[in-house]
Amino acid sequence: MSDEIKHECGLAFIRLRKPLSYYLQQYGTVLYGLNKLYLLMEKQHNRGQDGAGIAAVKLNVEPGHPFLYRLRSNANQPIADLFSQILGEVKELEKYQPDIARHPGLMKGHIPSLGELLLGHLRYGTHGRNNLEFCHPFIKRDIVPARNLALGGNFNLVNTEELFALVNVEAGEFQKQSDLAAMMEVIHHFLVRADEQSPALLDLVGILRKALPLFDGGFTVGGLVGNGDSFVFRDANGIRPAYYYVSPDEIVAASERSAIRTVFNVGENEVHELMPGMALIVRADGSYSLEKILAPRERRACSFERIYFSRGSDEKIYRERIALGYNLTEQILTAINNDLKHTIFSFIPNTAEVAFYGLWKGMDDYLKRIVIQRIMSWGKEITEEKLSEMVNRKIRIEKIAIKDVKMRTFITEDVGRNEMVQHVYDITYGTVEKGVDTLVVIDDSIVRGTTLRESIVRMLARLEPKKIIVVSSAPQIRYPDCYGIDMSKLVDFIAFRAAIALTKEKGKESCLEELYQRCRELQRMGQLHTENVVRQVYKPFSTEEISEKIAMLIRPPEVTTPIQVIYQTIESLHLACPTNTGDWYFTGNYPTPGGNRVVNQAFLNYMEGKNVRGY
Repeated sequence: MSDEIKHECGLAFIRLRKPLSYYLQQYGTVLYGLNKLYLLMEKQHNRGQDGAGIAAVKLNVEPGHPFLYRLRSNANQPIADLFSQILGEVKELEKYQPDIARHPGLMKGHIPSLGELLLGHLRYGTHGRNNLEFCHPFIKRDIVPARNLALGGNFNLVNTEELFALVNVEAGEFQKQSDLAAMMEVIHHFLVRADEQSPALLDLVGILRKALPLFDGGFTVGGLVGNGDSFVFRDANGIRPAYYYVSPDEIVAASERSAIRTVFNVGENEVHELMPGMALIVRADGSYSLEKILAPRERRACSFERIYFSRGSDEKIYRERIALGYNLTEQILTAINNDLKHTIFSFIPNTAEVAFYGLWKGMDDYLKRIVIQRIMSWGKEITEEKLSEMVNRKIRIEKIAIKDVKMRTFITEDVGRNEMVQHVYDITYGTVEKGVDTLVVIDDSIVRGTTLRESIVRMLARLEPKKIIVVSSAPQIRYPDCYGIDMSKLVDFIAFRAAIALTKEKGKESCLEELYQRCRELQRMGQLHTENVVRQVYKPFSTEEISEKIAMLIRPPEVTTPIQVIYQTIESLHLACPTNTGDWYFTGNYPTPGGNRVVNQAFLNYMEGKNVRGY
């Protein structure tokens, strides 16, 4: 994605089902669980660069000894920082007892993180700040083991204030900024009540069935309880992803299927999706069950997972991204008047590369059909020269845009900073015939358009192509997300700015004021969640009109090269990603009432000139 946006968080959960001595004998190390947790987190590193954390619970610990441990980091390389600290503890022990790694009991007693229950988290700061205290997991401590809780997840909630009120907690300044703090208070509230009622057998299913219906958002969350129980649960619409794997040695869950497959070297069919509304419950004795906590609603799994966030090494995601590119073929052929001879195709690194391959394949399929038709039309008038020219025709592809190492600047003046932004990308000279070739570049998504305007379009225009066509493998992003991605301000979206510009050009500013008053009325009535008023901003304009205006907005004033912008259609998106139909950022069709409240609040903020989040 050329525009940097906050990604989603990532979850890693491991429950070792055998004594630590087993892993020493079977795998040669008592650190087997921690090693796997490290790999599982690194394989999902694309999900978290603001911070990371781990929690561990030890089983069968004598009273008075610590059994719950947590370590967090917001260093530049937080995962490496966490595990280097743990490795440092091991090396320090080995100074005095060189063979201690051969004694699982001693290692468990001396290494705080060496537990049978492990929870890892990768954080992108979508809510609150990036301070260390905002990193997951959060923990609650108590002298009663069953009332200790570690919690971490991939989610956002839009009703945190109501949650604090429900459990009669006076939220502090920190808690108000953290949706996990609100979720923690609610789950812990029911956890304590359940322990009071049945100390011998904690009713985890009952706890979650009371707590989860109160959460408005999309979530995948893992938790460790001090008595040795643990769980992973998912929202009723399946908005956030969750996968699990069970073997005699371990029970594993993560945000990405491919991470589990790679780390544990297992087949696709051995890793299962945790279905919407379900929870993976793991008891202290190592037994597990899948429980329905919430009645599943319409599946609205996030389509951004497939377009951009998840690693493309998953075979299904790879095929879907290929399809996203392939499905753009007809629109682009129309835009270039089917002139493949004078068109060069490229991509804006790096996440759009797979969609680019799909587009390349679509163009190649079209070219093959044309070649066959031409040859067939010649009849007996085939010559070696004509045939050679035809069969040697290829789709022209080049590595046009090259992203330099991420540059950081201490220049604060706008002029100086803009100059720096222009050089985030560089170009390959000598690839384009000036004034003749059309340049088609594909990106996975266009959110703000800032990088396109300030860097990419300027750089591409230096090649002096006849025309630049910027292609997005995702549809127009028109509405905020409130379920895990940091896209909460309408003014950030270039599609929204384009619609506002068109509205003003047509002298319809009064319509915006009417929509504003409608939002205020809904707010006064406590009905802000009942409808998406912002849809009316886009209603007067076709998708093509908005795309044309976006093309004008991303063209710097000094660039004279014609610019065209082509977006994926909603219909093509669903064809390519049939199981991930969550498209609220494109369509405004939110899966929970909180979504409408957020988009309307975002519009109120825009109209009132407030540069704050919508939730």
